[in-house]
Amino acid sequence: MKQKRYNQEFKQTIVELYRSGTSVSDLNREYGVSEVTIYKWIKAHSPIENGGGLTPAEIAEIQKENLRLQQEVEILKKAMTIFAKK
Repeated sequence: MKQKRYNQEFKQTIVELYRSGTSVSDLNREYGVSEVTIYKWIKAHSPIENGGGLTPAEIAEIQKENLRLQQEVEILKKAMTIFAKK
């Protein structure tokens, strides 16, 4: 069975329709997206309570950027020790 791919704009539209009062079962019938998938999109696009209003996707992006910055700092620290020896 071939897995369907949906772009972010479509996902956001479905979530907005849900928030405007359309039921998940109606969205399922109209767009052919499974209810489980719609609930996952709703969860992914909803702010986390103690996350400062950030969605899980935004938090994941921030964590990814934080890891990249930490790696850069470690590289710079190693470079400083190499240049300090010269």
